[in-house]
Amino acid sequence: MITPDADRVAIENVNHPGKVARVDRAKYEAMRRAYLRAAPTSSPGRTIAEIHQALLRHLPEDLFPGGAKAGWWAKAVQLDLEAKGLLVRGRGSPVRLWRSG
Repeated sequence: MITPDADRVAIENVNHPGKVARVDRAKYEAMRRAYLRAAPTSSPGRTIAEIHQALLRHLPEDLFPGGAKAGWWAKAVQLDLEAKGLLVRGRGSPVRLWRSG
């Protein structure tokens, strides 16, 4: 059983419904803010690569020095935001994302 911890936050994965992981709260929240700033508000959205490039400038240097580990965190936050319905995934390739309503 996962116990509550103020320094951790539960995240979901759109590809694995019902599965929850607990991750560092400060890094998650910083990446979430950056991801939502980088994701456009309407279709056709941006590609994942475009969003990842755009969010780097919004990350705090103390948590992600030189963008270190940003790729893993961006993917984890992306899948969590999709699972929570805050990001919409467009059809087709390449994958394009935008914020929901």
